[in-house]
Amino acid sequence: MSYQYDLIAIGGGSGGVAAARRAAKHGARCAVVEYDRLGGTCVNRGCVPKKVMWYGAHIAHTIKDASGYGFDVEQKGFDWTRLVRDRESYIHRLNGIYEKNLAKENVDYLAGHGSLQDRHTVKVDDKTYTAERIILAPGGTPTIPEIPGAELGISSDGFFELTTMPRKVAVVGAGYIAVELAGMLHSLGSEVSLIIRKDHFLREFDDILSTTLTQIMKDEGLNIINNTSIAKLSGQAGEIKITTTDDRELGEFDTVIWAIGRKPLSAEMTPENAGVSVNDRGYIPTDKWQATNVDNIFAIGDVTGREQLTPVAIAAGRRLAERLFAGMTDRHLNYQNIASVVFSHPPIGAVGLTERQAREEYGDNVKCYSATFTPMYHAFTPHPQKTAMKLVVEGEQERVIGIHMIGAGVDEMLQGFSVAMKMGATKKDFDDTVAIHPTSSEELVTLV
Repeated sequence: MSYQYDLIAIGGGSGGVAAARRAAKHGARCAVVEYDRLGGTCVNRGCVPKKVMWYGAHIAHTIKDASGYGFDVEQKGFDWTRLVRDRESYIHRLNGIYEKNLAKENVDYLAGHGSLQDRHTVKVDDKTYTAERIILAPGGTPTIPEIPGAELGISSDGFFELTTMPRKVAVVGAGYIAVELAGMLHSLGSEVSLIIRKDHFLREFDDILSTTLTQIMKDEGLNIINNTSIAKLSGQAGEIKITTTDDRELGEFDTVIWAIGRKPLSAEMTPENAGVSVNDRGYIPTDKWQATNVDNIFAIGDVTGREQLTPVAIAAGRRLAERLFAGMTDRHLNYQNIASVVFSHPPIGAVGLTERQAREEYGDNVKCYSATFTPMYHAFTPHPQKTAMKLVVEGEQERVIGIHMIGAGVDEMLQGFSVAMKMGATKKDFDDTVAIHPTSSEELVTLV
């Protein structure tokens, strides 16, 4: 049978675009379907705008620290509106670059809502297109709770639509998005309360990270309200009251941000029309080849429920394209030991197993090395922050199976250590590496 395309990717985010471009380089006729701006969550409402705001917050910290180094610096103001305007201009340039790159690789850009009509047919608004293979990469969207008054709050997407800085904010959630938004807003000058359902945030990370960050946040005046959930919001925009499930009244807040998780955008692709299986949480299960239960349809990125990180979607998409169109028959993504960073203040970096996970898998064969210290930069600052690091190792050879860090610069230093761990480095390999002094990174090769 003849098809219009060899491959159609539904979703113009990082994963879908990467897969289509790589397939086109190997001679495939490809198209990408996207109803929103190209680049997906990462470019438009995630990694990129978040990092811009993080840099702004980082500079605010630097201004406050300057007096410790002898500078007489006064912050006379902060123009949130200007930063947002410049940030959006930067993102629009990136949207244009994405479109130009598709054109350069001869990948058709089909603007509109994409859905499956059958296993080889994609409907884009009122038009249909056929393809031998289809990739589902629609990404996800923020979750909003089903409680009275929930509409008075905004999602993490809504955070990037704020044109003026909120004065008093409640951030609801315990994951990395909640922690990042709370830290950014607090550093830029908002009065922030972080409301979490259980005892502490970042529960999927090693305890040393959440414990250290919690203390830093409290020392800097960020209000953490734990062991409670939101029962309802009341009032009006700009004057929002929160009622918790344990009958506390909080507020008034001019902004409430829901950061309680994300859900996959699988339903709007009508996967049932092609017989594609979807689990009870809306995710599309795939095997190690990114294949769904329908042999010519694949899924990558957040919609699979695996590590929801932009580089993961890109790597999976490229490997899939190379396997399908470049004859690399065993090409697939290994989802083990994927490093991640939380852009908190200070940042967090982690790769591999937490101590708890390691002990569950390896039992008494696990050993941990850790250190908590004040980095040299903060020896002179008026509000010093601690740095903490932990190596998790297993077996007689002490193979490194987990690296966990929080502190200034760990977001940049983790990449190289991740390579070492992926290659099977042991604690002795770390110890045999001559330290770079004076740095925080040297602590990882001098732990005892």
